[in-house]
Amino acid sequence: MKITHIKVFHVNPAQHVADDKNLNLVYVKVYTDEGIDGLGEAFATSKAQTSEAALYDFERMLKGKDPTEVLRIWNTYHRSSRFPLGTVTTGALSAVEAALWDITGKAAGLPIYKMLGGPVRDKIQVYRSTSLDGIPAAIERGFTGVKFSPQPDDYMDKPWMQVLDESVDRVRRARELVGPNVDIGLDWHGRSLSPHEPIQFAKAVEQYRPMFLEEPVDTDTPASYAEIKAKTTIPIAGGERTINREQMREIMEHRAVHIFQPDPSACGGIMETIRWGAVAEVHQIMLAPHNSLGPVQLAMSMHIDACVPNFLVQECNVNLDSQWVKDLFDYVPVIEDSFMKLSERPGLGIELNEEAAEAYAFEPVDRKVVIERDGGIGLF
Repeated sequence: MKITHIKVFHVNPAQHVADDKNLNLVYVKVYTDEGIDGLGEAFATSKAQTSEAALYDFERMLKGKDPTEVLRIWNTYHRSSRFPLGTVTTGALSAVEAALWDITGKAAGLPIYKMLGGPVRDKIQVYRSTSLDGIPAAIERGFTGVKFSPQPDDYMDKPWMQVLDESVDRVRRARELVGPNVDIGLDWHGRSLSPHEPIQFAKAVEQYRPMFLEEPVDTDTPASYAEIKAKTTIPIAGGERTINREQMREIMEHRAVHIFQPDPSACGGIMETIRWGAVAEVHQIMLAPHNSLGPVQLAMSMHIDACVPNFLVQECNVNLDSQWVKDLFDYVPVIEDSFMKLSERPGLGIELNEEAAEAYAFEPVDRKVVIERDGGIGLF
């Protein structure tokens, strides 16, 4: 079996469906001469066209290769670049890697996690990433864990002490809303340029027993993470922007987090995330993969979560009941009572309807630029 070509699909859920955000999702399909194809998803956010170019640049190397030689192809692309890969190129590698595993699983008649040694758990705990206002709907759907951003939407227009007070009040409201037995994750989005802000916030909300405080500062500064971690009882989480082994190693050496959150569509794919999970296990750090994209990335995470002993919980940032999801996919991961079932379908376990994808075509989307009160550029 040989790879013949690839095709990139842009999917913007907001094109025809008002219940989802305006975001271009980037999917790639890898085709073979035996009629078996594979699907993967690349992390792109506002750089979808750049990701598309990176994927088609990858295609030249892929043609004629045996798609079941996943590790050989991965290492060839990774090492032949000479310079470290960036977010876009690593995202392309991540998507292709997942597609190759999808092909290999279909050829073997096995789900990916069974080819990686089989599951270490029967089901996967999931939390819903949403807004403060969206928490009731998540609870109604059966989720026993939620995550939201504690800062008010207009945080950039307010002085720090006002942001602090309002953020603490939002956490209080969330805890009162869900009661004592629902986990609450707090996503700070790395919006602070100094550890002092999240330290003050963490001390003020410890009483509400958050599940974790995510990205209190940018993970490019693991020493600052370690400082925050030492000054609060709240578990510290982060790692979604970690895209290479050197960054991962530094986080581990600093013991910067309690919970590591790499993104399998950005950090190198399924096997690379599992490898990072093993390094985290040695450091007694739990794994909770980041998922800000769609159901394909969620399916990729399912196979990882099934195999990693130190897995904690899986983020779900997509409404699987959305019309665009129903239009585009023949199957999506099944979540019941806040647990995701392990799929027995071969390969990745999810298929993209190519014709339906055309109706949700690319539309230019720029990530928000935050303008601070003094006119400076803030973090979002």
